[in-house]
Amino acid sequence: MVTGGRGALGKGVVELLTAKGAIVHVADRPDAQLDHEAGAVAFYEALPPIWASIHLVGGFAMAPIAETSLADFEAQWKVNTVTCFLACREAVKSIRKGSGGGRIVNVAARPVIAAVGGMTSYLAAKASVAAITQGLAAELIGDGILVNAILPSTIDTPANRASMPKADHATWPRPSEIAETIAFLASPENALTSGALVPVFGRA
Repeated sequence: MVTGGRGALGKGVVELLTAKGAIVHVADRPDAQLDHEAGAVAFYEALPPIWASIHLVGGFAMAPIAETSLADFEAQWKVNTVTCFLACREAVKSIRKGSGGGRIVNVAARPVIAAVGGMTSYLAAKASVAAITQGLAAELIGDGILVNAILPSTIDTPANRASMPKADHATWPRPSEIAETIAFLASPENALTSGALVPVFGRA
């Protein structure tokens, strides 16, 4: 299962997993007009038992805190933290219906461990994703469900290039490169790693 599977990173992840022989179910960004919780429950309940759930849905915004409204803060929390929480919760239910064990991979962000000014709302939301990841890793180890998160820096996508045309794009991690790390964390080959916040910073 891949949430956000039609985004730039999601397409790379889905393509790689499919090439490796996985059956991949894709959910895109939730409709802002729909009830996120009901949507998440319905989507996962319609799936057969899954082995892995990869949660790529998220969003980014930055502004000095004096210019950040409560609505701005809550928007970042909802698109990053709430979507991760709901996907994790429903994934656990689905994985437990299977033959035993499974994997969950979330997406936090580099600023969680290397803070950058001007993005307090985003940082708080992604730090919550990191906390969910590590809390679940401790909670689910007895089920054989390993839970990890990646910490990307700015990803080399067309949208990011357009928004930062003067940046050194060669230092940014490419979706295909990040997908390799995600695929390993979501695979049976990952037999030990859980609760990790894995840097995928590129060459910066």
